[in-house]
Amino acid sequence: MVQVRFGPAGNSDSFYAAGYKSSLDVPKWLAGMGLNAYEYQCVRGVHIKEATAVQLGEAAREHSITLSIHAPYYISLGSTDQGIRDKTRKHFLDALRVAKWMGAQPVVMHPGGKVGDDRFAALRRAKEHLAELLDAARAESLGDIAVAPETMGKPAQLGNLDEILELCTVGEKVVPTVDFGHLHAAGLGALTDAAGFSAVLDRIEAALGAGAVKSLHIHFSQIEFTRAGERRHRTMLDEGYGPDFTLLARLIGERNMTPTVICESAGRQVEDALVYRQIYESLKVK
Repeated sequence: MVQVRFGPAGNSDSFYAAGYKSSLDVPKWLAGMGLNAYEYQCVRGVHIKEATAVQLGEAAREHSITLSIHAPYYISLGSTDQGIRDKTRKHFLDALRVAKWMGAQPVVMHPGGKVGDDRFAALRRAKEHLAELLDAARAESLGDIAVAPETMGKPAQLGNLDEILELCTVGEKVVPTVDFGHLHAAGLGALTDAAGFSAVLDRIEAALGAGAVKSLHIHFSQIEFTRAGERRHRTMLDEGYGPDFTLLARLIGERNMTPTVICESAGRQVEDALVYRQIYESLKVK
């Protein structure tokens, strides 16, 4: 039965405090905690070897953990610098290779840095570059792996909701990663009620169809922001920070969604993912 999945982005402080050192131990540990998703982090570059990636994929399947991957932060789709474009291609394809070894989907990616004065031109370049990268992926038999550009947390960055949805029109295997913390921060505290969350889901459905909403790849955490947008991720222990997962959890149930919810709380991503799961389950039974 398809279900809502909850898990962490990377390894929490508690994983290492329990004496573990290898990510190969994560699937069994997460399953024992009551979680069923894991987003492997390649944000500082792809360093995992093929044999290890294959082992991690096998362990995840054994313990019913759904895997996704976060590609390196260094990807920049809208850049005009050829050197950066070449590095973007390498980081993109490296991440897809790891995804294939692991059996992981999707590959989450940031679209890039600041857009400058002309957002339209930056988005056009990003779409063209992404199309080229997808062609390169198909040429290496990596075209069956979903790629998921992520909504960003600062207004100056390429990656507001509409821009991410536009990138998703480039190919059938391009799907959104919606980071509700980022949307909250970029909107300077925009997500404070159910209507705000509903508007996001409605916009996705209008652009990409009901299926995109039903199986949405979600990032969630409480977040601190300034007038420039995202400052840093917080945890459920930090008071006074939004957004409130209860508002989204209720909509997940009402809309019969089966998303994957990846928690990015700073250091407590496992503990907070468990809280999110408990919130969802408590609302679902009512």
